[in-house]
Amino acid sequence: MSGLERTNPAELSPPSGFSHAVSVTATEGRLVFLAGQTALDRTGAIVGQTLVEQFETALGNLLTALAATGGTPAHLARVTVYATDVADYRAHAAELGRVWKRLAGRDYPAMAVIGTVRLWDESALVELDGIAMVPGEDPRPGPVS
Repeated sequence: MSGLERTNPAELSPPSGFSHAVSVTATEGRLVFLAGQTALDRTGAIVGQTLVEQFETALGNLLTALAATGGTPAHLARVTVYATDVADYRAHAAELGRVWKRLAGRDYPAMAVIGTVRLWDESALVELDGIAMVPGEDPRPGPVS
């Protein structure tokens, strides 16, 4: 995709589930900042008991917000994952990778996983936020709410 370039230098360890750097060239397009998404359903309740279940819903929510701006997973330049249990995240990395590939594809943005004591919703195990470069004009008419 033009405008977004993933760079993984041979001098660094091979990336698994992230890209070392993502460059954005914005001659035409918009940077989209995606708010943190947890496993909230439409009623505002956290769904899923496990990290993998909650990650799938949180990623789906992030991608839904991105799609509402006209973006696709390929437009993601950066995603930050906040996990309440990094050891659990590492233990399920293969499963989380399969969820990512199923929902977002094979390309990874620049990513970080940050351990946190708790999230806004006490039963949330994981939260994802992101930055995307969406090419072209804003497809939505009128003021943005």
